[in-house]
Amino acid sequence: MADYDYDVLVIGSGPGGYVAAIRAAQLGLKTACAESRETLGGTCLNVGCIPSKAMLHASEYFDAAANGTMAEMGIDVTPKLNLDKMHAQRRDAVKGLTGGIEFLFKKNKIDWKKGHATFQDAHTVKVGDETVTAKNVIIATGSSVTPLPGVDVDNDAQILVDSTGALELAKVPEKMVVIGGGVIGLELGSVWNRLGADVTVVEYLDQLLPGMDGDVRKEAAKIFKKQGMTLKMSTKVTGVSIKGKTATLTLEPAAGGDSETMEADCVLVSIGRRPNTDGLGLDAIGLELNKRGQIETDHDFRTAVDGVWAIGDVIPGPMLAHKAEDEGIACAENIAGQTGIVNHDVIPGVVYTLPEFAGVGLTQEESVEKAGGDKTKIKVGKFPMMANSRAKTNHEPDGFVKIIADAETDRVLGVWAIASVAGTMIAEAGIAMEFGATSEDIAYTCHAHPTHSEAIKEAAMGVQGKPIHI
Repeated sequence: MADYDYDVLVIGSGPGGYVAAIRAAQLGLKTACAESRETLGGTCLNVGCIPSKAMLHASEYFDAAANGTMAEMGIDVTPKLNLDKMHAQRRDAVKGLTGGIEFLFKKNKIDWKKGHATFQDAHTVKVGDETVTAKNVIIATGSSVTPLPGVDVDNDAQILVDSTGALELAKVPEKMVVIGGGVIGLELGSVWNRLGADVTVVEYLDQLLPGMDGDVRKEAAKIFKKQGMTLKMSTKVTGVSIKGKTATLTLEPAAGGDSETMEADCVLVSIGRRPNTDGLGLDAIGLELNKRGQIETDHDFRTAVDGVWAIGDVIPGPMLAHKAEDEGIACAENIAGQTGIVNHDVIPGVVYTLPEFAGVGLTQEESVEKAGGDKTKIKVGKFPMMANSRAKTNHEPDGFVKIIADAETDRVLGVWAIASVAGTMIAEAGIAMEFGATSEDIAYTCHAHPTHSEAIKEAAMGVQGKPIHI
C-alpha cells in the first residue's frame, strides 16, 4: 500500500468540512483540514449563518422597543441605536465560535493546513507552499455569492454590496434595495428595515422564497409588506450605475416592457450562491462538473475518482449548513468502513426573519404533483398562530402551521410553519417524518401547554378535520 501523510484530508472547514474532520478523527483516522481563511468555520460561521443571526436577534430587540411591541406589554422605552456596539457583539459571537472549532481541532489532533488547496493528483494536494498526501480527500469547499452579470460588487465602498458587505455597513442606509427575494436577501433586508432603512426587495419571480410551500410564499409577501418593505415582484434588474454615493438601478418587467430607474444609497445583490470549485485543480484528477457546476457523487458521497469524496454546497441538494454537517458525518463514517446515511427527503429549511418561516418535506404543490395531479390523494391540516395561546400572549399573531399527509396512509409528507420560533418547531416535524409518523401520531402526542408547538398538534388534528381551537 502507498504510504500517505494522512488517512483523510478535508478541503474546507465550513460546517461540512470541520464536522467531517472531527468525525474522521473520532473514528481513529489521521486527519488534516485545509483552509485558506484566517479562521475556521467557513462562510457560515464567519460571514453567513452566525453573524447574520446575531444582527437579526439584536435588530429584533431594537424594533420591539422602537415600534411599540414592548409598550404594548407595559414597557415604555425610547431606544437609541448604537450600531458600532451591535456590530461588536456580532464579531464577538463569531470570534468565540470560530475559536471553538480551533479548540476542537486541537482536542481531536486534527492538523490545520493553512492555505488554498489544489489537487496535484487524486491523493496529492498542494496547500499553500506545502504538499500533502492522503488516502482519502473530502471536498467541502462550500459556495459563494452568485454574481449579477454586469454588476460589480464593492463591499469596501458600502454602496453595492453582497451578503458579506451587508453585515458590515457602518451606518443604516436611508434607502436600500435588495436584489433577490430569497432567504439571504430577506434576512439581511429585515435587519436594516428594522433599524430604520427604507427597504425595497426586487424579485424576478412573482413570489418570494422560491422552493417553499405556496401558502407560505403568499403569506410572506403580506408579512413583509406589513413590516414596511416594498416588494417589486416579476421584475428584473438590467443594470446598476454608481455616481458619488448613490446607486441607480435600471429595472424592467420580467416578461419584458418599459424600463424604469430607482435610486438607493445601498444595494444588496442576493440572487443565490454557486459551488466553490475554481482553483481546486479538478482537471488534474479528471473530475468533471455537472451543468450546474456541481460535483456529482453516489449516495455514499464518493465522486467518480477513487479516493475523492465531496459533501455540502459543492454537490447537488439544498445549500444548507445542517445538510453539509450531516453529510460530513456520514462521509467520514463511510470512509471508516461504517454505514453513513443522510435522508435527503427530511432536511428542514428555515428563514430567520420575524416571524420565522420553516418547512420540511414536500410542499403541497409537490405532493399533488407526486400524486399524479390528483388533489384527493393528499389531506391538509392548517392552524393559525393567532389561535395559539402562547403566540397570543407573546403578541405574535402572524403565521400558521400546515401539515400535508397522504390521504390513504396518513403518513406525513410535509410540514410548513410561520411563527416566531418556527425554526425550532420544525425539528419536531423532522423527527416525526424520520420515523414515518402519521398525522394521527402527532395529533395524539401530548404537547406542553402553553407552547407554540401546540399549533403543530392542532394542524395534525386538522388533517382529520377535528382541530379544537378553530
